Amino acid sequence: MHYYEVAPTKIVRQGSSSFTYCSETSLEVGTIVSISVGKSSLIGVTISKTTKPSYTVKDISSVIESTPLPKPLLKTLLWMSEYYATPLATVLSAALPTGIQKTRRNITPVKETVKRSRINFVLNNDQRSAVEKISSGLPTVMLHGITGSGKTAVYIESAKQTIARGKSVLVIVPEIALTAQLVAEFTLHFEDTLLTHSKQTEAARHQIWQQALHSTKPTVIIGPRSALFTPIKDIGLIIIDECHEPSLKQEKSPRYSALRTASVLAGQSGATVIFGSATPLVSDYYLASLHANTIAELPHLARQGAKKPRIEIIDMTKRDSFIRHRFLSDALLASIDRTLKEGKQTLIFHNRRGSTLTTLCKNCGWQAGCPHCYIPLTLHADKHNLLCHICSYTSRVPTSCPECNATDIIHKGIGTKLIESELRALFPNKKIVRYDGDNERDATLDKHYEQLYKGEIDIIIGTQVVAKGLDLPHLRTVGIIQADSGLSLPDYSSPERTFQLLSQAVGRVGRSAADTSVLIQTYQPSHPSIVYGAVQDYHSFYNYSLALRKHGTFPPFCYLLKLTCSYKTEATAIRNAKNLANTLQQTLTDIEIAGPTPAFRERIADTYRWQIVVKSPKRQRLVEAVQLIPNTHWQFELDPISLL
Repeated sequence: MHYYEVAPTKIVRQGSSSFTYCSETSLEVGTIVSISVGKSSLIGVTISKTTKPSYTVKDISSVIESTPLPKPLLKTLLWMSEYYATPLATVLSAALPTGIQKTRRNITPVKETVKRSRINFVLNNDQRSAVEKISSGLPTVMLHGITGSGKTAVYIESAKQTIARGKSVLVIVPEIALTAQLVAEFTLHFEDTLLTHSKQTEAARHQIWQQALHSTKPTVIIGPRSALFTPIKDIGLIIIDECHEPSLKQEKSPRYSALRTASVLAGQSGATVIFGSATPLVSDYYLASLHANTIAELPHLARQGAKKPRIEIIDMTKRDSFIRHRFLSDALLASIDRTLKEGKQTLIFHNRRGSTLTTLCKNCGWQAGCPHCYIPLTLHADKHNLLCHICSYTSRVPTSCPECNATDIIHKGIGTKLIESELRALFPNKKIVRYDGDNERDATLDKHYEQLYKGEIDIIIGTQVVAKGLDLPHLRTVGIIQADSGLSLPDYSSPERTFQLLSQAVGRVGRSAADTSVLIQTYQPSHPSIVYGAVQDYHSFYNYSLALRKHGTFPPFCYLLKLTCSYKTEATAIRNAKNLANTLQQTLTDIEIAGPTPAFRERIADTYRWQIVVKSPKRQRLVEAVQLIPNTHWQFELDPISLL
């Protein structure tokens, strides 16, 4: 009889991550099995062999997958549980595909490909130098290249060298919408390419997972952060594209960073990680700069003869620049007119979805708000309703004020749906498409990518999804409706996020010999995030931001822990938040406590939320703080990328 510690994928008992089971047959560590817990049947993973205990143990019910999880992946999952102070069951549940115990019909996945004009890349000196650094055996390389510098070519050449060594490659992208572009590039060069993401059916994801688990030859896997858990053997290279993106940090438990997790997985596999971005996070760039020779710079455009775009910053406080339209400047409309006459594309970026952000009574000042979350409702004119973007509460658009009965109801603010309707009125015969969180499943950017690439869509409107990584050869004009919209958010990372989005949006053009334009509308034309973002001056912004963070003691000069409680009454939330803050202060050393204060979203779904932020130069102190949190009503996040 053989005995094993088996970790179930469901929390059975607080503080216990694994239980002892026996099996008549010998199993490898990492084998996925079915176990009996009480009257329930659960999925589990054997995490270690053990000796026969003094008490009676149950048999392992059955083996679900005879091929065990790769040891580097299993060790990484165990690390995640400890590093992020998260139950191992939660980590395993996130890592294994849903429906893993089901028997599937063998379905041949349909490969989606997009024809590209570039098949063979000729690397320039900067790119060759970056590839040499990546292939030198360094555990981590930050590939910092301006937009259009050819980071994808470096990825592909490094992947070719890795595949030639008999090793597999993981390519992690921040958004599912960007996978179409990466797949289009990689499938031209690699026959064995697997795509995995959450928009696929459960059966399709499970089959891809099984295909990776049983694969005996080098494979390229492309997907968002969850693709890190794909069970491929012999990983030689992990590529994190657009490594600055917030979506690379999981918002729900386990709240892990794809960057940190990829580094650990690479370390366990003896692989190299590439962090690629034109605007890397200030904290990551600072840490990389502390280790000599780990940053590869691509300071020049990859294509010879490429022209930088003409950039114009338009001050929105000067209303004489808005004669033709109230929020589309005369200069922007003139540039769109020129571009459409040439048969080329325009991209309009605005990071606010919906039609208008506020609905109010002009007579008494009443404002339409969510009765559960106490935030303004957003108008969605196409559906003619008001929507809460937190709890999804909907309401009809009022025809009169519920307070004073006046009929003078006005809608203020700008959203992508309003921009779409206004541009349709101005350019009725052009194909205009909007991409944001309100798109239907079959109308997302990844579904339309081939049309975008071929120039079949005239005007592209969208939130941040259109500002990332897209390389569209027919794009000539980029318009940014209000570049400073994120600067008012009360968070230490707001200037950085504004700079990143602006710099990335600007970088969608200026990649070829064609004349291109970027028109940036803003109420704060002199703010450093706007000034440096407009000209993509990362190093100046980095120095500016680093000085601010050092003065305020924010990462990379400390570690952060965000604690949030939720209660039905505000008084209870305040009382419990104060009690925990006092406990932390009295129990731990080397910590600084900010708060308690109301959370940025103080009320969600009829609950009041209060927040405590803990800073420390020692991360272990924050892990110790997590152990002092009550089991109910509290949530925590180690290493949050935002305090909102």
